[in-house]
Amino acid sequence: MPAENYWFRRHEVVYEFLAPLVAGQQVLEVGCGEGYGTALLARSAARIVGVDYDAAAAAHAARSYPAARFARANLAALPVPSGSFDALVTLQVIEHVWNHPEFLGECRRALRPGGTLFVTTPNRLTFTPGSDVPVNPFHTKEFTADELVGLIARCGFVVDDVFGLHAGPRIVELDRSSGGSFVTAQLATPPDEWSDALGADVASVAIADFPIVRAQARPVDESLDLLVLARRPG
Repeated sequence: MPAENYWFRRHEVVYEFLAPLVAGQQVLEVGCGEGYGTALLARSAARIVGVDYDAAAAAHAARSYPAARFARANLAALPVPSGSFDALVTLQVIEHVWNHPEFLGECRRALRPGGTLFVTTPNRLTFTPGSDVPVNPFHTKEFTADELVGLIARCGFVVDDVFGLHAGPRIVELDRSSGGSFVTAQLATPPDEWSDALGADVASVAIADFPIVRAQARPVDESLDLLVLARRPG
């Protein structure tokens, strides 16, 4: 969908970043949605299974992406044996979950000892600045980097690395030319009412416009999205 290109590229870049990190592994994606990201990771993973609560999404993914396996499941009761995956990927999901310890406990159960957890979520400080109440009505809770790292650690994982997904120079310029926020400009009116210039700007966004940088190298609190790499202790 051309009108969703900004968000698509902002999500796709994380899958591209993770693909080499799961090469040759048994991978579970929890909250796979439409399935394009699961299919992207299937290019490098030895095997990948995507699960989603929405039955229509899981069925669509199974029809569309034969390189991966898909199933409909309650994300708090994953239909997989304990310790059966080397890596578990859950991107832009945890902010939709009601019981975070239960959810992360189930992710931990699915991983083998030493297995890796990859979590992304919007950075509350930039997504809903100045408020603890999510601006997105479908989000139950949004996190800062410190909050997310603390939660994951309390749920039995060892946090190995934290990254921020940032706005690159082109997105910064689009923010400036949009009166301060390129995202707000997109949300202000329905896509069929966008100006030709705004539509062209949205269509031009690429994954290169979203650098992913370690927290030690660039302040993670300034990022758009958070990416945490953790592992189940061996």
